Amino acid sequence: MTNALPQPLRNVRVLSLALNLPGPAALMRCARMGADCTKLEPPPPAGYPSADPMGIYSPAAYATLHSGVRVVHAHLKTAEGQATLHAELARTDVLITSFRPSALAKLGLGWEALQSKYPRLSLVRIVGAAAERAEEPGHDLTYLADAGLVTGTEMPPTLYADMGGALMASEAVLQALLERAHTGSGVCIEVALADAAAWLAQPRDWGLTTPEGDVGGNHAGYRIYPCADGRVALAALEPHFAASLCAAAGLSATGDPQVLRAPATHTAVATFLRTQTRAQLDALAVGQDIPLHTLA
Repeated sequence: MTNALPQPLRNVRVLSLALNLPGPAALMRCARMGADCTKLEPPPPAGYPSADPMGIYSPAAYATLHSGVRVVHAHLKTAEGQATLHAELARTDVLITSFRPSALAKLGLGWEALQSKYPRLSLVRIVGAAAERAEEPGHDLTYLADAGLVTGTEMPPTLYADMGGALMASEAVLQALLERAHTGSGVCIEVALADAAAWLAQPRDWGLTTPEGDVGGNHAGYRIYPCADGRVALAALEPHFAASLCAAAGLSATGDPQVLRAPATHTAVATFLRTQTRAQLDALAVGQDIPLHTLA
């Protein structure tokens, strides 16, 4: 066995024009899969390290995202910048963009124009929303809201749509190369961040994570509880895990889902966990093979 990650994109050249988070995150994943990755950015404004907003408001994130990525500066609205761009495109397998379609067309980067010049080049076009909504402005928060993933006024703990979209975009790079292997021609794949949010929302749509669902709080073995000195994220969902939890809580050792959904079981488990410290629960997890994670 080897611990080295597979390099399915070795000898593949990926060029990105995408700024902010989803495009660079997709490019980072391509680099980790062995691709030769180049990012083309506008020249940095005077006094700033980068023209990419991420390089200004989070230099640490920018550095991580661009590790192993060659960064080239060019202003695409100038003849010199266009020359630099097309010199890169001539040796590129997949182009990643995050412009609105109208902006791509103004830069001469519409799919038809690209395909006529570079028939083996594929385009992964990251947009906010798909098809006729691709010109609409938006950000991660609005796409999550549209998918029903924003509750109350608390901000989401991470940028789900952006990072989910990055995964879909790096997947699209692989799809494009597999398709070209069959046809010999490049393809255009549109990746919408709104679609990424909708994909992440599907467990909720199926009822799995609603309050009536077993992974939404209805199952006593799958909840977040207070403990003596903090909290515990408990994930004793499968019958054998649930039976071990019930035994630890002084109940009959059963994994019957109906029993685990009963209010009395919820009360008994909550009462037991409130008496336990995080150290005791960590020891219980190891000793009784119960999936849990303690939190302050």
